[in-house]
Amino acid sequence: MNLLRLSLRMLLRDWRAGELRILVLALIIAVSGVTTVGFFADRVQRALVNESSQLLGGDLLVSSSQVLPPGYEQQAKRFRLKTAALTRFPSMVSYADNNLLCAIKAVTPGYPLRGKLQLTSLAEGDELSQSPARVAQGIPAPGTVWIDEKAMAALDVKLGDKLEIGMIELTVTELVASEPDHSVGFINMNPRLLINEKDLAASELIQPGSRVSYQLLVAGEIADVAAYRSWLEAQLVPGQSVEGIQDARPEIRAALDRAGKFLGLAALASVVVAAVAVALATRRFIQRHLDGCAVMRCLGATQSVLLRLYLYHFLMLGAFSSLLGCMLGVIAQEFLSRWLAELAGTVLPPPGGLPAVQGMLTGMVLLLGFSLPPLLNLRQVPALRVIRRDMGMTSLHGFAGYAFGLLMLSTLFIWKAGDLKLGLLIMLGFLLAVAAFAAIGWVIIRLMLLMRAQGSGAWHYGLANVKRRTLASLVQAVALGLGMMALMTLTLIRTDLLQDWQTRLPPDTPNRFLINIQPDQQPALFTFFEQHEIAQPEMFPMVRGRLTRINDGTVRPEDYDHNPHAKQFIMREFNLSWMDKLQQDNEIVAGEWWRSTEADFNELSMEEDFAKTIGVKLGDRMTFHIAGEDFTATITSLRKIDWDTFHVNFFAVLRPGSLDNYPATYVTSFYLPPSQVGVMQHLVRAFPNILIIDVASMIERVQTMIAQVARAVEFVFMFTLLAGFIVLYAAIAATQDERRYEAAIFRTLGARKRQLARAWLVEFAILGGLAGIFAAAGSGVLGYVISERTLHLSYTPNPWLWLIGILIGVISVTAAGLIGTRSTLSQPPLLTLRKAG
Repeated sequence: MNLLRLSLRMLLRDWRAGELRILVLALIIAVSGVTTVGFFADRVQRALVNESSQLLGGDLLVSSSQVLPPGYEQQAKRFRLKTAALTRFPSMVSYADNNLLCAIKAVTPGYPLRGKLQLTSLAEGDELSQSPARVAQGIPAPGTVWIDEKAMAALDVKLGDKLEIGMIELTVTELVASEPDHSVGFINMNPRLLINEKDLAASELIQPGSRVSYQLLVAGEIADVAAYRSWLEAQLVPGQSVEGIQDARPEIRAALDRAGKFLGLAALASVVVAAVAVALATRRFIQRHLDGCAVMRCLGATQSVLLRLYLYHFLMLGAFSSLLGCMLGVIAQEFLSRWLAELAGTVLPPPGGLPAVQGMLTGMVLLLGFSLPPLLNLRQVPALRVIRRDMGMTSLHGFAGYAFGLLMLSTLFIWKAGDLKLGLLIMLGFLLAVAAFAAIGWVIIRLMLLMRAQGSGAWHYGLANVKRRTLASLVQAVALGLGMMALMTLTLIRTDLLQDWQTRLPPDTPNRFLINIQPDQQPALFTFFEQHEIAQPEMFPMVRGRLTRINDGTVRPEDYDHNPHAKQFIMREFNLSWMDKLQQDNEIVAGEWWRSTEADFNELSMEEDFAKTIGVKLGDRMTFHIAGEDFTATITSLRKIDWDTFHVNFFAVLRPGSLDNYPATYVTSFYLPPSQVGVMQHLVRAFPNILIIDVASMIERVQTMIAQVARAVEFVFMFTLLAGFIVLYAAIAATQDERRYEAAIFRTLGARKRQLARAWLVEFAILGGLAGIFAAAGSGVLGYVISERTLHLSYTPNPWLWLIGILIGVISVTAAGLIGTRSTLSQPPLLTLRKAG
């Protein structure tokens, strides 16, 4: 008979007999949890990418000081991407006797590709921020211009008036309320005008030597955008740059990274618990098929035939369970996404197909990882076992049989972590936890055996059961401990760590940034804040300079072709600042803050991740070109910045007095309550040179994301909890056959059901207590590592963790054990002994 057909028949037989329930349930839960988290995380990531892309007006922004090659746009269309061209430049605009320097943006149809260009109608006495806005349908028609309120107020124009722009006159037809990309570029501190690209040539504004930025917006599917960016970065020449979501503000990148880590940890927790159930269920499955293998060996089956037969068996089982788990994951993530959409008022974009592939691979890795070693043992079952039942069992006990499964699970950790170092640390920690749990459990069991004579008969017999099955008891206790550890760690993530993350972004987080504040404007600005009852913000000086040398080497953009992110920084001007005291959201991680006595050189403190990006370290000298002069400073410290605060921070900070000889402007951030948004229009009129950047929507998006992640973790917690019940069931079922036979022997010798139940109660309580100790210790260590090393959050030990862990372990394992063994005690001893043969 064909082996595949025979394997299918055996699979159906085992299914009808109930042999595969635990395995199938464990796999379905593991795959469902992974795919649910994967699909949801993918959708959140896509939504955040779309949201962040609105800050650019597209998914990618290509910029150059020279006209971009036509091939850039042509290649984008070959990648099935939408495009829009922009030309930005400053120019004087006139109306009547009024002249004003404005930031002009000439656009082509399709602008913006992401986000919305909002227009408003400003009636007499209205303020822009309080007027209803509407989404623009298209761009300015040729011969027309759209202006913002700054330009309207400064030029004293109204709709229908004609502005003189270069050699042409354009009619003001709309008032711009907001642009998605208004903070992009070097001239956006000025009042803004939007014109049609077709009017640009006639205006004759672009002349040789003009300060112009030529830009290309690109948008499309994530994979197509990534492929186009890879092609484009190989074509860029000095003076050209590309910017995307990867280059977003550090606050957004930090939030994105942490959200992904929270969801990934939640998924890994469910995988660990399910893996324990798979390991226990596989062990029981192999034990129950030893006799069948022995019979087939007697009938002439070779080891190769047995191995292939059961390998087909598990491959079909894994494919079916994983596919079903993926289907449930799709349904669950859709339910979760719709539920969160109703709560948050946002609709998530559809997911990609990669999470389904990851789910299928997770199911197969778990099943084969823990089933392949026992299958190799199964093929070696001797034919003599038909008459000698004690043969063919020795290699199924102990931890060695699970080594391959642990290796595969560790590989899964590395893959899911997306970081080799982090994955290896998780793998090492997991293996050390297994070894430590086993060693501690063995010691505790030995110590308890010394007290065996001091208890009742039930206590004596319960300890005797643990001693007789020391290795099997340790396997069960360690497996239950790992499952409970994952559950308790996820509970910790779900409560303490998420709450800590939420408190790091309080309601009064700064939501406005002011840039280009002149030194002599500070007193008047402080008075303005006081008059409008806004908390006085701290002002930070800022000097712009271009990095030209590191130590004795000249800095060239082409030297960073291998690191496009670093190349972007090298091609731009740096924002340099100085301060006397370290900010609260900064922490020195290497070197030291300013020395007590002023050094004979300029001291520089760098942000640690930024220093790694551009390849500098402590002691390196950095030379900046500032206002026509070279300025050199030595790195004396590296800082870690908490970007979650949305406070003003700088990659490069110097000792006060270092930059006194250079012109500086000031920047600040502050919280503006929603009820006072109209104040900003008064500020615009009082300080027309100051650029206001509104990040309120960005902060709101991050806060919404935190809430969504919190609810998603709670949703995934249900999968992990279900997997925990499966672990309990699998642990009890693993010894059910042996307990049934023992109960039959003892009852034949006169033992009562109550005596056996009490003895088992003691045994289950010991196993539960051991599992609780393991779980409390492991989750405490894991909680510290995850919070401090992975999520960069503060960790506060919970002294109740030990008591809670032990109580949960004892109660849950004891209750599950007694419920699971009721049928064992109710079966007549004679029937059990006959079946045992």
